[in-house]
Amino acid sequence: MAREFKQVGVVGLGTMGAGIAEVFARNGLSVVTVEKDESSIARGRVHLENSTGRAVQRGKLSSDEQRELLERISYGTDLGAFAEADLVVEAVPEHLELKRAVFTTLDSVCKPDTVLASNTSSLSITEIAVATGRPGKVVGMHFFNPAPVMKLVEVIRTVVTEPEVIEDVERFAKRLGKVDVTVGDRAGFIANALLFGYLNHAASLHESHYATREDIDAAMTLGCGLPMGPLALLDLIGLDTAYEILDTMYRQDRDRLHAPRPIFRQMMTAGLLGRKSGRGFYTYDAPDSPKVVADALTPPADAAVAGAREVRRVGVVGSGTMATGSVEVFAKAGYDVAFVARATDKVDAVGKAITRSLDKAVQRGKLADADRDATLRRISGSTSLDDLSDVQLVVEAVVEDLAVKQTLFANLDDICAPGTVFATTTSSLAVIECAVATSRPAEVIGMHFFNPASIMRLVEVVSTVSTAPDVEATVLDVTKRIGKHAVRCGDRSGFIVNALLFPYLNDAVKMLEAHYATADDIDSAMKVGCGYPMGPFELLDVVGLDVSLAIERELYQEFREPGFAPAPLLEHLVTAGRLGRKTGKGFRDYG
Repeated sequence: MAREFKQVGVVGLGTMGAGIAEVFARNGLSVVTVEKDESSIARGRVHLENSTGRAVQRGKLSSDEQRELLERISYGTDLGAFAEADLVVEAVPEHLELKRAVFTTLDSVCKPDTVLASNTSSLSITEIAVATGRPGKVVGMHFFNPAPVMKLVEVIRTVVTEPEVIEDVERFAKRLGKVDVTVGDRAGFIANALLFGYLNHAASLHESHYATREDIDAAMTLGCGLPMGPLALLDLIGLDTAYEILDTMYRQDRDRLHAPRPIFRQMMTAGLLGRKSGRGFYTYDAPDSPKVVADALTPPADAAVAGAREVRRVGVVGSGTMATGSVEVFAKAGYDVAFVARATDKVDAVGKAITRSLDKAVQRGKLADADRDATLRRISGSTSLDDLSDVQLVVEAVVEDLAVKQTLFANLDDICAPGTVFATTTSSLAVIECAVATSRPAEVIGMHFFNPASIMRLVEVVSTVSTAPDVEATVLDVTKRIGKHAVRCGDRSGFIVNALLFPYLNDAVKMLEAHYATADDIDSAMKVGCGYPMGPFELLDVVGLDVSLAIERELYQEFREPGFAPAPLLEHLVTAGRLGRKTGKGFRDYG
């Protein structure tokens, strides 16, 4: 017969423990909580009152429901209070010996059939379970922060967990309104194993001064649609917590990508722990406050771009999706645009595509008829590069083949007037390789739009070791004028977005390849647990497995990091012609 969890317990009333207690109480359960002392209980009470109070303000709870919810929760400092509990969830700090000590005591005070669960996000459930005399009744039950809001629960089984215990906990998670994924006992489980490698890599970009904290975070929110940038997320998690999770993962898997970056320990030593201390990567108006305030590193708001050259007419080379979107964006912003395609039919196709796009905008009420007509009048197309001789900025958006780009830049060098800025939209190739094909490498820069360019707000502005300051200023000014958000970075493979995104996608493929979890569970974990708009396998199939593999090879070639080596499974799928949605088969089959 299935267990029914009527009375539940929570050990620890920090952010996670208080959140878990609230989840239980919201579902009508009687909740016993235990903390180490009265001051810790008081902090936990305040957290619960504030959290439920916000729910009342938002209309999610009535005042009576809040009062009844809080009345279901009792507080104490003695683990003996769990004598009659059917399930106890531990949510104390991420220290193995502390957790083992808690479980040893729980084993001695709880009923023989009580299920003991740990909310650990990285430690071994097996090592915790063997501290009890009932390892078969010990599981992981990993909630996500904030627990009342986040829907995912990772249920972790060990090699000795009783199957019926797992079934009971899965059923209980569903009763709580959560989405559960059940996995084996390995460091980081699904979500953290994928998330923290990415966060660690983002910290390394900041640590090396490759890009500013604001640009790193903006790149990932605007370029990938993530709910929060990686450095802001680290501040929310807590840098000490992140360090412990990464260190635990590294000690288990010895993957260098999980070795905590030195900046974590430096900031921890300085007391810069994130939101909870009022300072981390960002500065907050008070400890535990989400409100970011300006500090010495904050860039000035809406500052004019000094030193920018005047740009009146823009040239675009290419006829693909990116080129077409770029032409539309420049023309809508008021620039005269000349574009060049390889053949007359390509020129016509670009014109028709832009007209369709503008017509749709008119139909949706986002563009007036007069503005559409004015935009189209600003656009001219041809098959001759000579028609770009009078532009002040030329944007290259041809195939991702270095030889093709170098030949194009050499031709533009002969055609365009002195002072013309040359920009490439490459997403992975070295910009300097295009620059040296000209006699004016100081005037070559990367201007990486995101697809579709007419919608996506992000542009990565990539300066090489040769790019002149006024050339960067010119592109930053143009980017601002076309309504895009520019992030600046150096000329390294992947720039910001792809350098952070594709190692994460590669790690997901490796996890699937190891049969640790299914593609559906991995996608669910990242969407439900981390708020990602798409799971990694959904995204890989959209991007194209061949495109993804090419980018991962570029990253591996550039950095020679073993963890960046493309997963064999990805290589095999590409070899088999399973390239994603465009071929109807990738990690999934499409109708």
